[in-house]
Amino acid sequence: MRSVFMRLHEYHPMLRKTDCLHRFTRYLIALAALLTLAGQSYAQEQNIEQTIATCQGCHGADGVPVSADIPIIAGQEYYYLYVQLKDYKAGLRANPIMSQMVQNLSKDDMKALAQHFSEKPWPQVAGDLDASKAAKGQSALTAGQCSQCHSTYQGDSRVPRLAGQQVAYLLQTMQDFKNKVRLNSPAKGSLMNSYSDEDLEAMAQYLAGL
Repeated sequence: MRSVFMRLHEYHPMLRKTDCLHRFTRYLIALAALLTLAGQSYAQEQNIEQTIATCQGCHGADGVPVSADIPIIAGQEYYYLYVQLKDYKAGLRANPIMSQMVQNLSKDDMKALAQHFSEKPWPQVAGDLDASKAAKGQSALTAGQCSQCHSTYQGDSRVPRLAGQQVAYLLQTMQDFKNKVRLNSPAKGSLMNSYSDEDLEAMAQYLAGL
């Protein structure tokens, strides 16, 4: 570091040593700030990678969840995923595992996770579907005018992709809205309350088969 100071004085002989010292001090401060930012950036990247690995423990490294009641998140739209993470942290969605997962996540962390999973391809999840139930589910969805918000059920920044989602997860989610366990869409809760449990199962069968 002393050699840097001496070079500064050599290249600017008209500068007093005190001026060189001040410039050298500013250089050291700037260098320290850059090193700190680089260290923080590296630490954040490492933390995100570890969090992604934890998420994949349930949601699947290939996008296929390890259990039928766990949602597919690979291929969901970025902003929708980000908002759901925020809702978990705010307590608007109730899930003991997810609530614990998001507790220490920052806004930037949640954005990074949403970006990562939104860029993954949507997986094809095989399953045995009941055609008669699916037909009944289509009628129930039409009666509820669900396509007014969900369109073709492919998802966008406001609503999730439902087409091809897991049957058990779809059913549980609709029941959570109906029973006011999930609170981040009051209108959805009122709508689900108008359906029987049999209707909800049929709707889940239809959506999963799209």
